[in-house]
Amino acid sequence: MKIKNPVIAFFLILVFAALACNLPNPSNSVSPVNLPSATLPPPSPTPANLATATEVPSPTPELPTPTIEVPHSLIPSTDVKAGKLIVDVVSADTGPQKHAPYGDAYDINRLERPFLQDMTYVADMDIASFNLAYDEKFFYVSIELVGTNPNNQVGINYGVELDIEGDGFGDVLIVAYPPYKPNWSTDNVQVRRDTNRDTGGLSGEKSDAPLPGDGYDKVIFDGGRGPEDDPDLAWVRVNAGNKATVQFAFKRSLAGAKFMYGVFADGGIRDVEALDYVDRFTEEEAGSPVRSDPHYPLKALYGMDTVCREVFGFKGTNQEPQRCSMIK
Repeated sequence: MKIKNPVIAFFLILVFAALACNLPNPSNSVSPVNLPSATLPPPSPTPANLATATEVPSPTPELPTPTIEVPHSLIPSTDVKAGKLIVDVVSADTGPQKHAPYGDAYDINRLERPFLQDMTYVADMDIASFNLAYDEKFFYVSIELVGTNPNNQVGINYGVELDIEGDGFGDVLIVAYPPYKPNWSTDNVQVRRDTNRDTGGLSGEKSDAPLPGDGYDKVIFDGGRGPEDDPDLAWVRVNAGNKATVQFAFKRSLAGAKFMYGVFADGGIRDVEALDYVDRFTEEEAGSPVRSDPHYPLKALYGMDTVCREVFGFKGTNQEPQRCSMIK
C-alpha cells in the first residue's frame, strides 16, 4: 500500500515505534504472581462419615394418648323390657315461662330444677320417669327424659343412687359422664361409695345446710381401667327406647338383694363429692324454681333434677326417708 500524504506516513511511523518499545522481551524473567488458593467447601457427608457429622435432632412429635381398650367377658342385654314406671314431675309446660310447676321440695331433697342459672329450661335435664328391670346378671335402670339428646352441649351427668340400708343415706353411686354412645359402654362410667356416711347430712332426708361433707368420696370403678376394677361392673347407653333415654346396667352383686334406688340428672354443679346438695346450700342460697316461692329464682343450686326413691326386694314400713310413697 502506497501512502501519498507524507504527514500521515510520518505519524504512522511514530505509532509503530512506540508499540515496538512496549513488546515483551523474551530474555527478561518474569516473577510468577502468587494467587490465593481457593477455599473448597467440605465434602458432603457420606455413609462412612455420617456417624461423626454433627446432627441436629428434630423435635419428637407428641403422640396421642392411646385409648385403653378394656376387655369384657360379660356384656348387658340389648333387649331390656321396661320395669314398673315411676313418674316424676316435669317442667315442659312451664319451662318456657322460666319456672317449674311444683315438685321442688327442698326440705325432703326433692329437686325439680331442669334450668340453667338464668332459668333457661333444658328438656334434656328433665326426668319424666324411671324404672328398674333385671336378668340373671344385671340390674337395668332406665331414665326417660322429656328431651331426646343426653349429649346436650350443656354437659349433663346422669346417675343412679343406691340406698342399701333404706335409711335415706346414699351408699353407692353409678354416675355417667358425656359423651354418651348408643351402644353399651363402660368408658365414661364411675361407681363410687360413701365411706363416711355423709351423703344425707345429719337426717338422711331433710336439708341440714350449711354442712360440710365429701359425698361419694371413694371411686371403686373407673370405666374398668383401674387395676382392681371388675371391667364388667357398670355400663351406660342412650336412646335405647322411649322409656330409656339413658339406661344403666350394673351387676346384681353391686346392689345385693334389697335396696332403695333413685336417679338424677345434673347439668349444674356436677360434683358427686358435694352430694347431697341440699346439705351444702341453705334454701336461701340455693334459690327456687317455683315462682310463688319467696326464694325464686334459682341461685347457687340449679341444673338438677332428682326423684323419689323406689324400693326393691322388700316392703319396708312405707316411712323410709325419700321413699316415693312419701311424695308431699
